[in-house]
Amino acid sequence: MLARGISLRASHPRTQQQDQQNPPQQPPPQQPAPSQSAPPPQPPSQQSAPPTPGTPQQTSPEQTPAPPVHLGPVVVIDAGHGGTDTGARGTNLVEKDVVLQVAKILRAELERAGYRVVMTRNDDSNPSYEDRAAVANAYRDAIFVSLHVSSTGATGNTRAYFYEFPLPFQATDASLSSEPVKQGFRTAIPWEQAQRPFADQSRRLANLVQIELAHRFPQSPNAPTPAAVRNLRSVAAPAVAVEISSVSVTDPIALTSLSGLLAASVARGIAAFHPITPPAPAVTSQP
Repeated sequence: MLARGISLRASHPRTQQQDQQNPPQQPPPQQPAPSQSAPPPQPPSQQSAPPTPGTPQQTSPEQTPAPPVHLGPVVVIDAGHGGTDTGARGTNLVEKDVVLQVAKILRAELERAGYRVVMTRNDDSNPSYEDRAAVANAYRDAIFVSLHVSSTGATGNTRAYFYEFPLPFQATDASLSSEPVKQGFRTAIPWEQAQRPFADQSRRLANLVQIELAHRFPQSPNAPTPAAVRNLRSVAAPAVAVEISSVSVTDPIALTSLSGLLAASVARGIAAFHPITPPAPAVTSQP
């Protein structure tokens, strides 16, 4: 392999003597003409050496997409029942499977909007009421949504519920209060009374969700329903239950095809209750 810029001459017997008597003048070094097939030389900053055979070629690391930025509260989605607790049963459907499907669609809807989403179950398990509530209670700023399917009713009839306590709360200790303390600190109230300080917020959340449900499901009521829903009682955060009718349909697709509309309605209700405010752009100083 010849190095570029060096010219080789072969010696001949007749010319060797002449060369010794009349040594030729050394011409100034000339730069070799660039080959037509070779690309023009690049500056050192842009020219890269070819990879050596047999050695792994270094490649620039792939840029992974940035993780989504969560700006709103943590939304805890509770797919009701699970495991041996099937919930309502129909001819071809069981409640626990339908609500898990809706929960996954709702999670995708909320994550696209920028919310952080946590589910009380992702499989066919059956956490206790306390364990489901504890997921939401672990966060300072949370919204709890429990999903259910009724056993009877017109297909597509949907209702939002908020928890209603039968009797006013009577504190037995002066340190106990029915009002939550500001700055993210919750008062020490009995576990079964955890929802009481958030009753007004839960009612407002249920009302906003019901408005969206009635808009997409015309046979649904215009106002939410107060009820002692066990899934909500121990949640120390705004909490609602959403129920759609029903597992008694003869064609399962008639109900499962409504999962997207149901998830979109709940997501819009949550956005109306706690909208996400994008952060203000950073202010850069001008030189």
